[in-house]
Amino acid sequence: MNTIARAACVLTITAVAVIALCVSALNARTNARRIALQQNTQHLKGDASRGEYVATMAGCIACHTDYENDGLPLAGGVALETPFGTFYSPNITSDTTAGIGSWTETDFINALSAGIAPDGSHYYPAFPYTSYSVMDEQDIIDLKAWLVTVDPVASSAPNHNIAWPVSIRTTLVFWKALFFNATREVDTNHRGDYLVNGPAHCSECHSPRNVLGGLSTRVLSGNKRGPEGHSVPAITKADLADWTTEDITLFLEVGITPSGDFSGGHMADVIEYSTGLLTAGDRAAIADYLLSEETTP
Repeated sequence: MNTIARAACVLTITAVAVIALCVSALNARTNARRIALQQNTQHLKGDASRGEYVATMAGCIACHTDYENDGLPLAGGVALETPFGTFYSPNITSDTTAGIGSWTETDFINALSAGIAPDGSHYYPAFPYTSYSVMDEQDIIDLKAWLVTVDPVASSAPNHNIAWPVSIRTTLVFWKALFFNATREVDTNHRGDYLVNGPAHCSECHSPRNVLGGLSTRVLSGNKRGPEGHSVPAITKADLADWTTEDITLFLEVGITPSGDFSGGHMADVIEYSTGLLTAGDRAAIADYLLSEETTP
């Protein structure tokens, strides 16, 4: 074996070993989080009425209802165009076949906290479990309690239209090993921090992504390749220097900017079906957080 061949062999073995270690570490972190959640939620009872509000702040209604094509509530089918292809949101109604009606609480916890489906496969991060993983246990259980009350819809959403090798779902384990921190935490007592970095998943759209779709550490600093290929603005304290708390809360409620313009595109749906329906206190908490030093990249 010549020198080049030996070097290539060593590099291959090293790469495989590193990948194996990353996957092993991911599994350890993910399993620890899942087990902790399952233990912490055993004594909790879901409140469906409160769960509807959790669905609102988590953006479930807008992402899983195809309003553009007169889709039924939470029946999925909303297209999300990305550099990797088009993803379609799934049916999350109470239907036991097309929806999630047959899911146990453990199945639901695994999906939100680890991006793992009931059959053990991995979800694409178009489903923002990377943010939902920090959700409060009671919020998760309440959300599940409400979803089982949603009228069942028997139709399934379209399959994702994505190219190889992204279409190979098993490769997601490597993506997760690189970009998903299953043990990430936020201060649930800091309402603004919790909402922005948890259920409202603002960073998923407002942060840059690398060529593999991993989120940058420059959280909330804008994304030139956002939903539908549109640019998404930065919303750090520096970028909102000309905005007041009142400006932000009004924008989150009705979509009007300090200059008198109205938001459009994906953000218009977010406002209509999510932030515009939040309590005034929650909108103020989001505004206070965005204008705090904590959003400085």
